[in-house]
Amino acid sequence: MLGLHEIPAGETITLQPSPHLAEGRGMLPIVRVLAGLGTGLATLPGLLAVNWIPARCWMTPKYFCGVIETWLEGGAFPSLGLTSLQRENDGAIVSAGLDYLIGQELRFEPDRRLVPAAAARVAARLTNELVGTGPLQREIEFAGPDGEALKAEPVRQGRQIRLTLKR
Repeated sequence: MLGLHEIPAGETITLQPSPHLAEGRGMLPIVRVLAGLGTGLATLPGLLAVNWIPARCWMTPKYFCGVIETWLEGGAFPSLGLTSLQRENDGAIVSAGLDYLIGQELRFEPDRRLVPAAAARVAARLTNELVGTGPLQREIEFAGPDGEALKAEPVRQGRQIRLTLKR
């Protein structure tokens, strides 16, 4: 939850493509239109939260409007909002919502050297890149935001991208 301590009680609205667009629901032009419509609805009086269902992410209307409007004006993809990070029981950190856009989720294996804040920075940077280029097809190595050496590789029949610090 971004800017919220708990899920608010009250009425909700769900935005989703109509049936004739359902197969293309994660295409960026459709996501942009839905998110833009969401910013208009987010200004309704009394609205307490916005829920982006693919990311399982609840956020304040102010936060949602801010990140979406920045994106629609040419800024970075709002990876903290239209995707989220969830911790699994084994300690791995896995994205939610990226598969809606590119068919893959990020997966950070448990590693004490990569603190959650660093994983979030890497995820935001890589999500912005992948939303623009599409799914990762092969292993790559790259430098993280703090200069750390990282490896990303498709796993689980290409449905996830495993991210690890290089040793």
